[in-house]
Amino acid sequence: MALPDEFLQELRLRNDITNVISGYVNLKRRGRNMVGLCPFHGEKTASFTVYPETDSFFCFGCGVGGDVISFIRQAENLDYIDAVKLLAQRAGLDMPENSYDDSMQKLRLRIYEANREAARFFYSQLNLPSGKSGLEYLHGRQLSDRTIRSFGLGFAPDSWSALTDHLVEKGFRPTELIQANLSMKSKNGGVIDRFRNRVMFPIIDVRGNVIAFGGRIMTDEKPKYLNTSDTVAFKKSNNLFALNKAKNSKSDRLILCEGYMDVIALHQAGFGFAVATLGTALTREQAVIIKRYANTVVICYDADEAGQKATARAIEILRKEGLEIKVLTVPDGKDPDEYIKRHGANGYIKFKQLLDGTGNDLEYRIMKLKQNYNTDTADGKVKFMTEAAKLLSNLDNRIESDVYAGKLCEETGVDRKSFDNQISRYIRSRKKREKTEELNRIQKQLTGGDDRLNPRKENKIRAVRAEEALIAYLILNPDMVRSVCSELPPEKMITEFNRRVYSTVTDRILNGRSATLTDISGEFSQEENARIASILANNTVETNSPQSCREYVDIILSEGEKKSAEDIAKESPEEIQAYFEKLRADKKKKKQ
Repeated sequence: MALPDEFLQELRLRNDITNVISGYVNLKRRGRNMVGLCPFHGEKTASFTVYPETDSFFCFGCGVGGDVISFIRQAENLDYIDAVKLLAQRAGLDMPENSYDDSMQKLRLRIYEANREAARFFYSQLNLPSGKSGLEYLHGRQLSDRTIRSFGLGFAPDSWSALTDHLVEKGFRPTELIQANLSMKSKNGGVIDRFRNRVMFPIIDVRGNVIAFGGRIMTDEKPKYLNTSDTVAFKKSNNLFALNKAKNSKSDRLILCEGYMDVIALHQAGFGFAVATLGTALTREQAVIIKRYANTVVICYDADEAGQKATARAIEILRKEGLEIKVLTVPDGKDPDEYIKRHGANGYIKFKQLLDGTGNDLEYRIMKLKQNYNTDTADGKVKFMTEAAKLLSNLDNRIESDVYAGKLCEETGVDRKSFDNQISRYIRSRKKREKTEELNRIQKQLTGGDDRLNPRKENKIRAVRAEEALIAYLILNPDMVRSVCSELPPEKMITEFNRRVYSTVTDRILNGRSATLTDISGEFSQEENARIASILANNTVETNSPQSCREYVDIILSEGEKKSAEDIAKESPEEIQAYFEKLRADKKKKKQ
């Protein structure tokens, strides 16, 4: 069952959307609305708008939108019910009992509980004969008992079902353990442990829940690391290892490492603001999370080829989110863990010197470019400066570009005017390309060519525009629903998605219920809620009127009578003849 209307209305009233979003975004008034920089993608010009009149928000840059529940879901990476619970707690409201399907929430809680018990089990193994090799490995990596305890490190014994048996004894069902990715089915149909003979690293979210594990083999076998797959409680692309600790540091920067051991070594050495991705390359979602906790990111990846490729990719992603980026290269190809150990008691001082002397990402990229060419030769110098001009032409900050152009010309003896001209040519070429891409994107949006939610839009663009405008009008003017529905029942809406929205909105209003975005958001996905918010953002009170409502209905009805070439091809000659005679008659009637 859905949540009661009265509860949702009270939730919305007590969680003013402007006040809630102001806790995440610096909003400024623009007319009736509020605008700010979108928290979900990097931008320098505000395209994120809050609409107090409709209790909705929409970003014209990335397309994210919805009501206050949708915002919390996106900002806190929660499902619908968890977002509602957070807002209810914020407003001092009690959740209604037995009025909604909380099976997914219950499963998530069971996975949290199973993971917590598994973490205790793995940690306890370190003090048993079966876990001796794990403790020796961690001590061999120079981790103190305090650090081991602080991170909850442990050991998965070399057994087929030790953890599974333990958790079943604790009351967990085998199906729950499989869904938590702690266990898996064996070839003979039994249930066995996923992690065996590995040092275990619990992954803990910012709320303190154990959401997953990483397991490291202590030999040269492959894979070196085995990580929890995505579950209903964990998505690796949306989390960072040790962020639960790093968020409490007083630093405004985060050190981004490749592996668990590097992060733990840095924390033990006194750098409590280190985090790592979870067995995957950095994602945009992780960059957005980083932006919430830091202004500067210090990328500290391995110096090998894979590490350098990962660094280049991370720079691109982090730049788009507007973060200041520095790149720390550990001398002699060492990783942070090795470097700190090598310097023993001076490890903290030595690494801090590296950290404080780290250059920004542009200096790093220029250095990497220079390594590819022999600038002592004319040919090498030309190729290097040509690539450097391309690099600088992609910078948004022209002052930054100007400063580095001057430095490069001074170092190489290249004429500054010639270099600036080359940069300008690349800028013009880039802008021309971007303009073409933007026009193509707009054209696709206008024609519905890339519309996954409403695929029929491409062939019914006029009808879709009328449908969307009508939906917005009825949400804003519920008193008009009865008269509109008498002429336009849901089945006469032309496109499937708009028919669903129209039906949901009109059914609620005809039954005496409200149909705000908050009232209906539980019936749609995040992407669908964003589309409805987009419909409201693009069809405001000012652009609609009773007369325009009449026109929308007429357009939908007339477009619904039109047949596509595909439909016509399926009909008999007599049906086709009758259809075209009707079109001619309608056309003649309009002229009269």
